[in-house]
Amino acid sequence: MTAEYIPTEIGGGSSLKEEYERRELQQKRHYFLFSQLQNMARELPGKYQQRLPYDLLSSLANALIDGTVFQIVLGLREVQEYEEKAMFQQRSKLISDHKAQKHELQKKHKAMLQDCQSKPHNLALTKTQIDREMETTKKRCDEEIRKKDQKIIMQLDQKVMDQQSTLEKAGVQGFYVTNKPQDIRLQMYLLEFIVRLSQLEMPS
Repeated sequence: MTAEYIPTEIGGGSSLKEEYERRELQQKRHYFLFSQLQNMARELPGKYQQRLPYDLLSSLANALIDGTVFQIVLGLREVQEYEEKAMFQQRSKLISDHKAQKHELQKKHKAMLQDCQSKPHNLALTKTQIDREMETTKKRCDEEIRKKDQKIIMQLDQKVMDQQSTLEKAGVQGFYVTNKPQDIRLQMYLLEFIVRLSQLEMPS
């Protein structure tokens, strides 16, 4: 049996053999990624499996071949984790500040009640004032937490849209800007697939 003849370009350019090997490696990687994606898709609930047809998974596998998308997704995840940590710390600081304010208010009220021991006729008025201050402080703190949570939700929603746009521009199949919960859930599954694939060794 004779060896397969693969012609080479004349003039010192890249050889046809190298191009053939490059395409063969791409096909091997596509098949590997596509097979893995199919297996992962089978793990999902039926309603999401139906939304991951052959063409979508094949196109997604093709986008992952050179590894660029892995880097993009891992970068997006690192940024998201950093920002979520910062948001959590801001919320925790606000709660801590509220506790400190309430503690100072309690100290003030204790002093007011002690002062009333020498002026019993002021006791009822003082207790009314204390109750009013406590209620006002509680309402203010609750409102500040509500506004903080609302702001965090808006920031997270914007972060999701930014990620959707980045991946769509990168040509990653299945990603587009949407606020529909079912669409976002499907994209989260796809992101999980990509992260899992990034941890596997690619054919070489």
